[in-house]
Amino acid sequence: MALRRKKNDNADAAETEGTEAESAFDAIVGDDSDAAPEKGASKGSGGWGRVVRGNRGLWITALVAVVALGGGIALGHYVVSPFDKAAGEEAPEPGLVTVPVEFGALSNDVTIRGDVGYDDAVELKIDTSSFEGAAIVTGQVPERGAELGPLSVALEVTGRPVIVLPGELPAYRTLRIGASGPDVTQLKESLAAVGIDPGDVGSDVFDQATANAVGALYSQAGYTSPAAEDGSAEAVVSAEAGVRDAQQQIADAQKALAEAQKGPTEIEIREADGAVDSLWRQVKDAERAGEDASDLRNQMEIAKLQRAALDVGADTSAEQSMVAAANEGLTAAQEQLAKAQEAVQPYLPSSEVLFMNELPRRVDEVAVSRGDTVEGAAMTVSGATVQLTASAGATEAELLEEGMAATFAMPSGGDHGATITSIGKNDGGRVSVVLEPDELTAEQLDELRGENVRVNIAVGATDGDVLSVPYAALTAGPGGESRVEVVEGDPRDGDAAKTRIVTVETGLASGGYVEVTPTEGELAEGDLVVVGS
Repeated sequence: MALRRKKNDNADAAETEGTEAESAFDAIVGDDSDAAPEKGASKGSGGWGRVVRGNRGLWITALVAVVALGGGIALGHYVVSPFDKAAGEEAPEPGLVTVPVEFGALSNDVTIRGDVGYDDAVELKIDTSSFEGAAIVTGQVPERGAELGPLSVALEVTGRPVIVLPGELPAYRTLRIGASGPDVTQLKESLAAVGIDPGDVGSDVFDQATANAVGALYSQAGYTSPAAEDGSAEAVVSAEAGVRDAQQQIADAQKALAEAQKGPTEIEIREADGAVDSLWRQVKDAERAGEDASDLRNQMEIAKLQRAALDVGADTSAEQSMVAAANEGLTAAQEQLAKAQEAVQPYLPSSEVLFMNELPRRVDEVAVSRGDTVEGAAMTVSGATVQLTASAGATEAELLEEGMAATFAMPSGGDHGATITSIGKNDGGRVSVVLEPDELTAEQLDELRGENVRVNIAVGATDGDVLSVPYAALTAGPGGESRVEVVEGDPRDGDAAKTRIVTVETGLASGGYVEVTPTEGELAEGDLVVVGS
């Protein structure tokens, strides 16, 4: 309403001004448009009048402009703005520049920027060397943000699980009965860590107990152990029969050897003695008769050798060779059986296990989906611990220490606590600083994911509330002591203002202010101290 009234007033004023201008114009040129020219009037005078009256609107506008210009000049001469008035006056008398003494906590902070993320991010690559065909993802694909812990199935490839176990050494070969090495030791330690008994943890040999533990591992993961090769069961039966045959051959050979080692019987000895005596008598009879006894004598010598052989013992070398051969056959049969049995025992392919340290781990990115072929990194995981990764200048880094408390700004507002966990090496450039936030809720984690936040680290702080003044308020006394000048009168009185000197002891300095403690004189919050004049 007021605006409309003002517009109407302006319109009325303009109309009035226009009417007055028209009256002035008529007074100048004369308003005789309807009157006939008088006798004796000159033609020139009538001609100019007609020209002026013919352009009456233009002449009225020009006249209004001239009047407005004159009014503006007059108004500008008598009306002066406050700024021009102040500029035209003399400068005020100088006074004392003061500030009040502050009372509150004082801290010296280092402010840096930090990225919110999860620690120790790594890419997970699945070993696909044991697959005969393409390594196709068939299930168990984790979602972003999921956690992988001990016994988790990170992925399912061609229907087989990739089981997560704690450990640092990556799987690089298939482990089965008879294998030995540091990877077997790690497997046993990992199984023991998740509550599965692997047998002798101090041994680096994959034995039957380890195979049983691997079978239990697959059962807990919800899968069957890797299938035995075709014909493995029949091979075990055949190998067991071979062992039995070899054992029987050993028994037969040992029996023959035992028989050979018993020696001659009494009958065999009497017969041998009788043969020697009989030939001796025949030799004597032939000699008494003057006959040739050389053949009989040779037969007697042979009989003596045979009798002597009975005293020495039987030759068992053949039987002993048979026993040795039977033992070698048994060893070979047992080795064949062991191989056949190993083929049907639980084992651990390198493609079905992922060893990771610092479990659980958080899935940051997944590069595969169901139906894809596994090539390269399947996913990126990081530690489940949230951390702030920041950097500080070399000078700022010298003020920081591990274990220092800090705060960072939440995107939704407010501050959250954190602690410095590590500080990188200072090589003269930017220094990495890693902080661990205080416990966060699930909502706060979602809010912070991928954010860059401002981090404040109090490198020095007062023990509670203290008095503080600006640096400029401090002056040096004759003995080098620090002082402040407190104004008790009106600072505008300048040098005539009443002041007093208070000797102070300084403390922590931060943000242009310094902690002060009065040692001579009194100082309180709100007191005005001089910082200039």
